[in-house]
Amino acid sequence: MVIKVFVATSSGSTAIKKKQQEVVGFLEANKIDFKELDIACDEDNRKWMRENVPGEKKPQNGIPLPPQIFNEEQYCGDFESFFSAKEENIIYSFLGLAPPPGSTEGRIIEEEPTVPNGDVSGEENKTAEETEKSEATEANEVHTEDNVEAEAESAERVTEEQEEGKEQAVTEV
Repeated sequence: MVIKVFVATSSGSTAIKKKQQEVVGFLEANKIDFKELDIACDEDNRKWMRENVPGEKKPQNGIPLPPQIFNEEQYCGDFESFFSAKEENIIYSFLGLAPPPGSTEGRIIEEEPTVPNGDVSGEENKTAEETEKSEATEANEVHTEDNVEAEAESAERVTEEQEEGKEQAVTEV
């Protein structure tokens, strides 16, 4: 299975050139076999690419711009979908390839932890010292909340006393 990347080698758009470079560079860096097909110099490549991009993936004007990515005859996506797959670390499934042994993509899918309701992941592995530290932290947080409430009440009392003092000064005058 060969990945086909349709590019335009003589594109005047720097945005298209950068997107093409990013796709090709990523595939080269990850040693993924691919074939670069130029749509600027080969009318057959341009025609094939335009005919095989699904209708829902075509832009408003109906002409898909490079880079467009295929796995043999199967459409994979454009630059935006490639970029999203790369960011989500699912590039091999995006390309329709099996992840290489030891890749994080395969492990992420396999290792999704399941935790029953009410259980907190990692709680059972805490040492006594870690448990004491977390309890001490909780106690400090409660103590801090109590201090904040006490300070707020104290500030309210001061304000009430100041208002009473102003009222007495006004009545004395």
